[in-house]
Order: sequence, then C-alpha cells, then structure tokens
Amino acid sequence: MADADPWLVVGLGNPGPEYARNRHNVGFMVADLLAERMGGRFKAHKARAQVVEGRCGAPGPSSRRVVVAKPLSFMNLSGGPTTALRDFYKVPVGNIVAIHDELDIDYGALRLKLGGGDNGHNGLKSITKALGAEYHRVRFGIGRPPGRMQVADFVLKDFSAAERRELDYFVDRAADAVETLIVDGLERAQTTYNS
Repeated sequence: MADADPWLVVGLGNPGPEYARNRHNVGFMVADLLAERMGGRFKAHKARAQVVEGRCGAPGPSSRRVVVAKPLSFMNLSGGPTTALRDFYKVPVGNIVAIHDELDIDYGALRLKLGGGDNGHNGLKSITKALGAEYHRVRFGIGRPPGRMQVADFVLKDFSAAERRELDYFVDRAADAVETLIVDGLERAQTTYNS
C-alpha cells in the first residue's frame, strides 16, 4: 500500500432518524465526528452512501487522504455500498476501516484489528462476503444485553441514560483511534487504544 493510496472509513449503522441513537449506530456516530474534525459535510454518493472527503493527520507528508462514509443501505447490506466506494475511490482493501458495535466487549472499550471473523455482526458479514476479511475493524464495545433481552432488541435500542453520560467521550476516543490507525499504523493504534 502506497502512502498516496486513499483510506476508506466506513461507519456502520442503519439510516433514518429512528435508528440514529441506537447502539447499533455507534459506527455512524464516530463517522459523524471524524467528518466534523475534517471540516467536511456529508454528501450523497451514487454508491448509496453519504461521504465526506478530506485529510487525516498533521498537514505535510504524513497527512493521508481519507473518505469517511455512512452506507445508506441497512446494516446487513453494508457490503454493496462499501464495495462501490472502494471501486470508485480505488482504495486497497487493507486501507478500509469498518467502525462497528461489538457485543463481546465491555461498553466503551475499543479493539482494533486487521481481518478476522464477523462474530455474528451482519454488517461485517456483508462486507466480508463482498471484499474478503482483510480490512481493518474498530470494534466499539456495547456489552451484552441484560437478563433475557434478545440481542436484536438490545442493539436496536438507544444507549441507556447512564451510558449516554460517557458516550461522547467514548466516541471521541474511537475517532482518535481511527486517526491513529491511519496515520501511525495498526500496531501503534492497538498499543494506545486496545482495552
């Protein structure tokens, strides 16, 4: 991968205001913050996604060209828009970052990795089916549902009042982790942010 190759950061979520604050939409929340940091506004793209193009990192040779995207398909169809954006922007698969909610990690904890399984996550399943598994993941912990609550019900509910008190901090940290991954590499990002 040449330094000149662009990066594609895909925040996973479901489109529509009724889903905006759901646990399943934390990828969109991080994408929104990254776009804000780049000083961009999301625009509709023919790939059935909203995109912001900009740069990540300090101005100069270490700065990277980045496309931040929010697929407008539902979560379980994320692979289509991601593939179309990869083709349009000519992004190597190793320069794709998917940001997603993760049930098997405590709330607010982060894990960054390259490749791996989908762990039952329908957004990852769709992307992996379309692109193969060798893309980066920023896994944002949402914890397990309480009691006997079904997973589908849990991920499609808004964060609790207690969780919302810390949500901005955790989203901010996840955006920092994505920027570190792009500018300084996976190992540095893992050392700093994996918890």
